[in-house]
Amino acid sequence: MNAASEGPTPGFLVWRLSMKWRVAVDRAVAPLGLTHAQYSLVASLLGMERSGLRPSQRQLADRTGLEPLYVSKLARALEAAGLVERAPDPADTRAVQLSLTPEGREITRRAINIVQRLLDQLLEPLGGLDGRRTEVLSRELAILLDTPLDSPDPLDLPTEE
Repeated sequence: MNAASEGPTPGFLVWRLSMKWRVAVDRAVAPLGLTHAQYSLVASLLGMERSGLRPSQRQLADRTGLEPLYVSKLARALEAAGLVERAPDPADTRAVQLSLTPEGREITRRAINIVQRLLDQLLEPLGGLDGRRTEVLSRELAILLDTPLDSPDPLDLPTEE
């Protein structure tokens, strides 16, 4: 008997959990006019601003794991909504720096509180945010996130016979 017949693979479970989380956050922040991706961007931007940074779109893409082109699209939408300001980077004429507007900071703080309550609910079965099982899960997830993944060359994959 192989592992596949015993239940879902870890990859499937990670995907399902990420989809569950994305949908839950989308629904939770929708009343604030945000999507999950926009929330990820503004929450990360607020954290970087609190550290004294005014990040470029590229730096924000690196922080969030989102594609730079997608960050640019999100930043334009958030700028149109009055939540983010985009300005040329004085150190790099090709780069654009992002910052939250006062309204953007307020919406982001509210969204963070909402998502924090959602996270508490998700982690309750593991003993909550401060639970030992949550600590282990966080450590294991960090290891997986730090593992580089390269797409396999289709010509190197074994063929079925």
